[in-house]
This record gives sequence, C-alpha cells and structure tokens, in this order.
Amino acid sequence: RGTSSNQRPKRPLTAYFRFVMDNRSAFREKNPEASNTELIKKLAGAWKELPASQKQVYEEARKTDWKRYGEQLAAYKAQLTPAQAAALKEERRKQLARRRSIRAKRELNLLGKPKRARSGFNIFLSENFQESEGNSPVAKLKKLFDTWQKMSASQKQPYFQLAQDDKVRYENEMKAWEAKMIELGREDLVRSKRQRLKKKPAEAAKQTPAAKAKASSSGKKAKLKKSEE
Repeated sequence: RGTSSNQRPKRPLTAYFRFVMDNRSAFREKNPEASNTELIKKLAGAWKELPASQKQVYEEARKTDWKRYGEQLAAYKAQLTPAQAAALKEERRKQLARRRSIRAKRELNLLGKPKRARSGFNIFLSENFQESEGNSPVAKLKKLFDTWQKMSASQKQPYFQLAQDDKVRYENEMKAWEAKMIELGREDLVRSKRQRLKKKPAEAAKQTPAAKAKASSSGKKAKLKKSEE
C-alpha cells in the first residue's frame, strides 16, 4: 500500500535518445512541414553522421546517470516490504505482458492478418450506432443492447446470416494468409491443426434434452439386446 512502480527510479536515456531530446526542437524548426516519422528519420541520420567524439559526450552522460540510477534503485528496493516487493513484481509482469501483446498485435497488423469474423450483434451495432439515441458511447451501446434483446428471432436472422457470411470470408482469408506466412517462414503465426478443425454441426450441439435422453435410451437398449444375443 502506498507504493507503486511509478515511484521506482526511471531508467536513464540511451546516448541516442539524449541526442534526440537535445536536437528535436531545432530539427522541428528547420523542418516544420515534416511529419513525426520523417523528423525521427532525419534525427537518426544525423546521429549516424555525428563524429565519435561528439557521441562520446552523450555516452559519458549516460554512464553517469546509470551509476546514479543503480544507487537510487538499490535504495528504493531496500525500503520495500516483502509484500510490496511481490506486488510490484506482479505489476511489472503484467506491464510486460501488455507490452508484448501490443507488439504482437502491431506485428500482425503489419503482416496483414485478416480481421476476425463479426457476430450478428456486432454487425447490428455497426449499422445502428451512429443513429442510436444516447449522449455517450456507453449510453448508445446500452440502448442498442436493450433493443437487440427485444428483437424477435426473425428480426435477428438477417444479421445472423451476415455473420455466417463473414465467418466464411474470415476462414478463406485466413487460409490464404497462413499459407503466405508459411512461405515467409513464420509458422509460429499459423493456427494449430486442432484450432482449424471444424466443430460438429450446430444441430448436434443444440439437441434438446428430450432428444438426448431418447438417443441415450436407444443406445442402452441396443447394447442390452446385443448382450442377450
């Protein structure tokens, strides 16, 4: 309690990022029309061309700050109770997991992974969200959810059909995308065979309890008759 990873000493900047922080404003004044990406490229190019003697100045500053950081970190850890240390370790683990997840999603987007199939409700939302009543997105979402709940099966059917079509689209695009990933040597991004296997028809899953009981009874009678024979 009263302690969080926000109180932990901040890691020092690298020599390159110190250079960027020192020169970003000047580069922006010289290139007012440049986008942030273009500006970073110009700074990276300037860093590569910077003489070793000037780079050494930034490197020495990093070393000094790194030594100070080590002392501050040791003092910070020393004042933590075992429970606080464990809680902060778990918080750090979750932060790293979130970062890995964000990086993984960004990579998949760059590789053009197909968007997942939408459900009938999601399609209904996208078609009606803008016109829905409500002063906030949350209010609109609640209103649409209530409307969806009151709709009859026949009213929902067109959305379920669109969802089924979108599922077919997703599976076809995924097969093509996974084949491309295998060609690129990225088998780690391909779904396992178990994930790709289709489930049994929905009718079997939706079998009524009475029908299931009847089937079970028939099976038992068949086994009994076979044993008698």
